[in-house]
Amino acid sequence: MKIFAQVSRLIVGLLFIFSGLIKINDPVGTELKLEEYFEVFAADFSYLHDFFISLIPFALYFSVFLCTAEIVLGVALLVGYKPRTVSLLLLIITIFFSFLTFYSAYFNKVTDCGCFGDAIKLTPWTSFGKDMFLLILILGLVYYRKKFKARHTGMVVAISTFVSLGIAIFAIRHLPMMDMLPYKVGSNIPAKMKPSEPLRYSYTFEKDGKTFEYEKYPTDTTLIFKEMTILNEKAKPKITDYKVWNDESDFTQETFQGKKLFLILKNFNDINTAAMPAIGKLIAHVKSKGIEPIVLTSGSSAETMQFLKEHQISVPFYYADATVLKTISRSNPGIWLLKDGTVKGKWHYNDTPTAEKVEELVK
Repeated sequence: MKIFAQVSRLIVGLLFIFSGLIKINDPVGTELKLEEYFEVFAADFSYLHDFFISLIPFALYFSVFLCTAEIVLGVALLVGYKPRTVSLLLLIITIFFSFLTFYSAYFNKVTDCGCFGDAIKLTPWTSFGKDMFLLILILGLVYYRKKFKARHTGMVVAISTFVSLGIAIFAIRHLPMMDMLPYKVGSNIPAKMKPSEPLRYSYTFEKDGKTFEYEKYPTDTTLIFKEMTILNEKAKPKITDYKVWNDESDFTQETFQGKKLFLILKNFNDINTAAMPAIGKLIAHVKSKGIEPIVLTSGSSAETMQFLKEHQISVPFYYADATVLKTISRSNPGIWLLKDGTVKGKWHYNDTPTAEKVEELVK
């Protein structure tokens, strides 16, 4: 039991730190995932609808708290800080995550729990299995907690807390230190919209009570089709929902032609208008550099035109799905630079670049 407890302490501590670090690198991403859960719960538990909706404005605070808690508890477990209290807190937080992942898997509501952010995508049932594995290890820790020797390592835990909060604040006020999203700098968007290799499928049929599988679609018309399974899952396109349009036509392919500087306006509810003078100045300057400025928004035509008029910005605007814009830009407004479909730059509104910097990146 002692060996099991020590091995469990190492595995649980490292997993919590790893999971927390990935998520705290992009707390806005975790915020969006929590908002998705709150919206699902509001719809599924109508008697608590108002309660869950009221939590949405605080999702970012919950995100920072949960990500920091994962890291700090993992560190505390490894360095032996208050093992009795820490093991119980780990049990509580794991039960909480187990409920979320089970709900996602069983009811197929949130298809990606965001357990490891955008770095590692897990299916709902895989996420739940991971939580069950952790729960078994943590139950062992709870059982053995009185025999763990407490160490005077409070300073290490305090430092991990401040470092975690510092990373979160930096990512919120700027952008994630490590961009793991498909629209990151260096990505060629048209290429990511295509399979990396020809997709291969397995076809399952039934006949006379027997099941048959084929890698090529059979010509036997007496077979009863059951399902089709992709064999090379990793070859699937990394981007499947990128689409840009206006009231008249699709504009997606045009966004991949030449030099384009996009102003991302995700919505007009929580947009930082204080950043608009600098952004407006940037847009005015890049026009003379052969770089086409374009607005991408998920808002309505009326509110977009009103917003641009108020800030004296005269550029064409197009629509994109709100989820896509949230994936492209973690800030609102955000700035995104493409050259022939390849991402050359991405900026938070707090880091609005100069026209010279933009021009240099697309030379």
